Amino acid sequence: MSKDGIHRSCAGALLALSLLSPTAHAAGGKETVAVCFEQQDVLPWRTRQGGGLNFALLKMVEQQLDIRFDYQAVPWKRCLAELKSNTVDGAFAVSYKPDRRELGEYPGGQQIDASKRMHIDSYVVVRRKGSKVEWDGKSFHNLDGAIGFQLGYSVGDVLRAQNVEVDEGSQRADELARKLIAGRVAAAAIGGSDANGLMHGPLAPQLEELPIPIIEKPYFLILSHGMVAARPQLAERIWRAIEEARNSAAYRKLEAAEGVRH
Repeated sequence: MSKDGIHRSCAGALLALSLLSPTAHAAGGKETVAVCFEQQDVLPWRTRQGGGLNFALLKMVEQQLDIRFDYQAVPWKRCLAELKSNTVDGAFAVSYKPDRRELGEYPGGQQIDASKRMHIDSYVVVRRKGSKVEWDGKSFHNLDGAIGFQLGYSVGDVLRAQNVEVDEGSQRADELARKLIAGRVAAAAIGGSDANGLMHGPLAPQLEELPIPIIEKPYFLILSHGMVAARPQLAERIWRAIEEARNSAAYRKLEAAEGVRH
């Protein structure tokens, strides 16, 4: 092959890689990483306006690596779909499910590295006030209908493994809680942070949270296959910086103020 042919071939390969990652550089020169998150408040982790511990953590990563995150708040299932299509570089905060490996890359590759998580959270059972539904940590009792959970949430797999009837028709935790109060589901599996918000909100007098979590798991910033292919070194630096920032004294102080597990 001639030199011109080699140059054209190399240029083509570099262009193909660059197209896999949607925003490599922002105007002004800082390397930019486009990330999506669910378009609802999940306290204390995040708000639609960019508040909460997740954003505080990623701000520390930005400062450490001199990069910029371009945040996009969208419905959760759309966020995961955009991750899979390489429309965005990453998504947070995502728990591990084997089939989510099709969507993007977790830190650690085949052996998930939980030390590079953003946070730990749990799913709990919420029932109507006075209901006899129980969860003993292994199975449900006195269940007289479906268990509701939010659309696309990973707890659905745990519930289906219990061979119980499920309802995945709710987008938001408050919507699911109202469905529960109306008697359209027998119980609800809700993220611990969302449940805490409900139990301190206007619907609390009509709800009860059971003490034993359904499951507890780490949540990650996962990066698109295109991002990792095009910028593998940056991907590793981001995950390493998340671990370092999460373990920093400054971030631990923020966690302590919110009363969450490290």
